[in-house]
Amino acid sequence: MENNETYESSLHKWNENEKAANEFINIVGKLWYDKSIELILLRSLLVNRGSGKILNKHLRAEDVLGKPVRVQDSLLIAKAMLAENIAPARIDIGRLNSEWTDEKEKYNNNVTDFVRDKLKDFIDVNPRSNKTQDVILYGFGRIGRILCREMTEMAGNGSTLRVRAIVTRKNSPEDIAKRISLFRTDSVHGYFHGVCRPLIEENAMMVNGQKILFLESKNPEDMDYEAYGIHDALLIDNTGAFRDRESLARHLQSKGVAKVLLTAPGKGDIPNVVYGVNQGTLDLENEKIFSAASCTTNAIVPGLQVIMNNFGIIKGHIETIHSYTNDQNLLDNYHKKERRGRSAALNMVITETGAGKAAAKALPELKGKLTSNAVRVPTPDVSLAVLALDIDRETTVEEVNEMFRKACLEGNLIEQIRFSQSTEFVSSDGIGDSCACIFDAPATKVSADGKTVILYLWYDNEFGYSNQVIRLARHIGQVKSYRYY
Repeated sequence: MENNETYESSLHKWNENEKAANEFINIVGKLWYDKSIELILLRSLLVNRGSGKILNKHLRAEDVLGKPVRVQDSLLIAKAMLAENIAPARIDIGRLNSEWTDEKEKYNNNVTDFVRDKLKDFIDVNPRSNKTQDVILYGFGRIGRILCREMTEMAGNGSTLRVRAIVTRKNSPEDIAKRISLFRTDSVHGYFHGVCRPLIEENAMMVNGQKILFLESKNPEDMDYEAYGIHDALLIDNTGAFRDRESLARHLQSKGVAKVLLTAPGKGDIPNVVYGVNQGTLDLENEKIFSAASCTTNAIVPGLQVIMNNFGIIKGHIETIHSYTNDQNLLDNYHKKERRGRSAALNMVITETGAGKAAAKALPELKGKLTSNAVRVPTPDVSLAVLALDIDRETTVEEVNEMFRKACLEGNLIEQIRFSQSTEFVSSDGIGDSCACIFDAPATKVSADGKTVILYLWYDNEFGYSNQVIRLARHIGQVKSYRYY
């Protein structure tokens, strides 16, 4: 509350903001469901979000941009967009809002002229892609269920990724009912935002109007997906059981599968991809098997690229403080790997990570320069990567932080890096963040000689990683829309 505001005037202002937010939500829905135009706000999703979240996202955008970001301006711009013939696109209204604040006088306060100028490349043009991409989820664990949630919730009019089937080893009516229950309710990520209706007698579920089949398979090569009307599908393997080219190629023997995407680090010559960094190196016409690397690799590589591009990297160490996973034991019991047999809920457990070597696959300039290790800790989700990097030139904390602030607002990494200035941020605050990593600006350290930088990168190792997988899936399926970031 400003000093000259009364209780009543402050409440009235808030109510006006909330009314504008609710009207804005309606326009966001029309743009998405009628025109396949997805509005985001500095990488935060706006579709299917309530007025409180919409207003909070505007306040956070003000902190990052350092200028007013009014919901009334977002509403004004969104209404103008609705009146135009804009091709399917993903548009950051936070950027448009900021530009409107700076440039409205240039357009004589005419928001229609402003929108037509800013989005001229997307107006009265053909869609960037006319394809749709069938998706098969092979495995339905932590990552598989989040992928299914996100792809079905963001299906819109079904013009991009379409989840058609989920493949598991057991498929009795009881198994399907349990899997649907796990899909609907999650102890970490909460209830599914959409509508899920079981169709047990059909071995299926209906999610937001999308019928998804449950299929059973013990061997990847045994399936005939075309028999279910699924063609040229992208199969996303979430099992972790198949990691090399030979085993993953077994999926391609099944009818209906065109390409395979592994949600784990791939072995051998499989392309390990961190979307936002090295997806441009892929041969999409001839390569059929891809890896989305690991959650940790996706978290650290964007940060490494910022430092490498601006300062150069001599060498470094990466320490990951990682939430426990299903691979560990709930209570002490035998485990084939060292230390992992001890209770995950009661111990910090040192274990290995291949993130350092994997990072060099995405950024070859770093080959042989990085070491890495991991500590599993008693939290269910959100991890922290600590990067200690020796760099080529002197710097300061202020310069490093400004480099990351810019990286989250412009360039190739704006979907990957979230910039946090909060001095109160803790791990649970990162649950549900769609970015690959959250840069913790107040935690940045630089040595006295200015040649060693310590970075702290939070990441939702389930949700953030799953969103990276979806971005890569769209790229592989060549179903991307226009972008205005």
